[in-house]
Amino acid sequence: MKKTQMEIKKGAIVIYKTSKNEVELRVRFEGESVWLNQNEMARLYGKERSVITRHINNIFKDAEVDKKSNVQKLHITNSDKPILIYSIDVILAVGYRVNSARAIHFRRWATKLLKQHLIKGYTVNEKRLLEAREKFQELREVISFLKEKSGHELLAGQEREILSLLENYSKTLTLLGQYDQEKLTLIKKTKGKFILEYSGLRKVINEVKSELIAKKETSDLFGQENGDKFRAVLDNIYQTFNGKELYSSLEEKAAHFLYFTIKDHPFVDGNKRIGAFLFIYFLDRNNCLYHKSGEKKINDNALTALALLVAASDPKEKEKLVKIITNLLK
Repeated sequence: MKKTQMEIKKGAIVIYKTSKNEVELRVRFEGESVWLNQNEMARLYGKERSVITRHINNIFKDAEVDKKSNVQKLHITNSDKPILIYSIDVILAVGYRVNSARAIHFRRWATKLLKQHLIKGYTVNEKRLLEAREKFQELREVISFLKEKSGHELLAGQEREILSLLENYSKTLTLLGQYDQEKLTLIKKTKGKFILEYSGLRKVINEVKSELIAKKETSDLFGQENGDKFRAVLDNIYQTFNGKELYSSLEEKAAHFLYFTIKDHPFVDGNKRIGAFLFIYFLDRNNCLYHKSGEKKINDNALTALALLVAASDPKEKEKLVKIITNLLK
């Protein structure tokens, strides 16, 4: 759309009334200006249209107001002929020339409206800027964290997978595009229907164990429990406070389940493998394992790196890891 043309948009009309209800106008409010056509200005100031036309011509002739930036063409629905509309600068300049009480009232109203708009606009932009800074800071922290952990002995040879994790994580932010297009939105959290239950998970672990033993890839210690630690992990996932679940979303439950299964060592052997497998199992049963494109949200290599990151992490870094995992699942 050319700069010299505008379409009437929903929400771009505000009502102006004089104090004694002598006149009521539907005033266009676009960008940071108020716009009226000549007929509307004639009604506003109680003058003939010819008088308004003469004043406008003289205003432009005297270069009191720049014509190019203060006149636009308004296309009306079902009409081939556009009408000219004039900005607040032209409207006020005409008002000064007619020197009426209505002009004074309108100037006060328009000034108040524009002031409110500017204050609100500043507040909205300030909020968006703050959100952008927070997202950038979050990304910087994740980069620093992954860079630090990539040197850990457990993660030797996992550099490419860690890079893949970072790439996928940064994609979830899609920050620059959203910020430029004013589309920063809060991503809704998923509610999972499938519930993790001890007896069902034990069957899954035993099946995995049988397959691994048959391939001679593990020993009989795989999946043996350390006391009641595994039950405690499940209790943690579904714990409540004041009647509300502490981890309310599927993403939070999955992330904490992976973290606790690896870090709390609920099994004598196989904590990382069991944690990773049950993490995928939980997501799959909740139809949350794949993107709409059919691609896995976290591929096998990235999951291996993620499990090793959890294992190599300091307990103080738990929230950071959980945040990384939940963002990868969005």
